[in-house]
Amino acid sequence: MKLTIKSDILREGLNKILTVVDKKNSRPILTNCLITSEIPGKLTLIASDLEVSAKIYVDADIQSGGSFCISSKSFFDILRELPNDNVEISVDSEENYLKLSCKKINYSLLITNSEEYPQLTFENDTNKFQLRTKEIVNIISKTSHAISTDETRLYLNGIYLQLIDEKLRAVAIDGHRLALLETTEYLGDCQGLTDGIIIPRKGVNELKKIAEAYPDKEITLSVDDSFLYIKAEEEYFLSIRLIAREYPKYQTVIPSKTAFELNVDKSSFYDAIKRIRILSNEKTNGIKVTFTENSLEISANHPSLGQAKESVSTNYSGENMEIGFNAKYLMDTISVFDDGDIKLEFNNELSPVVVKAENLPDFLGIVMPLKL
Repeated sequence: MKLTIKSDILREGLNKILTVVDKKNSRPILTNCLITSEIPGKLTLIASDLEVSAKIYVDADIQSGGSFCISSKSFFDILRELPNDNVEISVDSEENYLKLSCKKINYSLLITNSEEYPQLTFENDTNKFQLRTKEIVNIISKTSHAISTDETRLYLNGIYLQLIDEKLRAVAIDGHRLALLETTEYLGDCQGLTDGIIIPRKGVNELKKIAEAYPDKEITLSVDDSFLYIKAEEEYFLSIRLIAREYPKYQTVIPSKTAFELNVDKSSFYDAIKRIRILSNEKTNGIKVTFTENSLEISANHPSLGQAKESVSTNYSGENMEIGFNAKYLMDTISVFDDGDIKLEFNNELSPVVVKAENLPDFLGIVMPLKL
């Protein structure tokens, strides 16, 4: 194999797929990336941990084809230090060495036979639909804060995507809060999502990365029983293994009706929580929100630091009530909303608190109360 490629093009391409590599993988071959010349004029870079796989095509002048595996980290570290100039790469497969030269810089790098690398699939012809990248970023940024980090409840470690009433619904829940967003901004056949799929956290992060790399473009997604496949601009591909579990009945957490509601300015409420949180218990992040007529008071009491409280104006006219919250969970939910009024709806001190906004009608947030 012999080729010439711009160092910045190779570096940028490798950087896009590098986060897929699991540095602690028990299979040494998976700490490598696979580099091959399957398309004329293009170099193919592939990385995988068998749960998430990424492939990207980059422009190169290929004099003779071939393929090899090389340590992802050391190869990228070298590329990062090279000047922006032509890089010449030649592979002697018999000696298992790659020779790399750029200006007066020369490296001889150990490589591994590409036949040891697992066979991967990046496309599926059924259940194809399209989403704009800005919509993908919107879905993830509005819901990912509620993905659970509890490894014992694997089915909560991702975003649940389901087609309901011709709307694409994304849900994340961790037992303390829920985030739900609906969109009709898709094209194509989403019937493969009727029963719903769970996209794991790592897959969500890679999906966001691919969407941010192609701002305001349309990308193609397809799904089968085990994987979600993503294709951007015929050059960047992802394959994400879905979590093969049933998602919990999240609808039971959403109150069908609420007795009390109030509007409050999002920024004022958020900033007050942020200030009062400083004196909350480090383990629970516990704060108390007291609802009285036209006002809510946020307070915290730290046994070794002191007390803090702050009042924020609202239009509340219901019963006087005191609800405990984890300040971080409440802030995560509020931060999703744009500036302006947000609405809080609840029934009592122990019931879920629903957070909505008129300027974000397709989103619903829920924060569970905290016993203080």
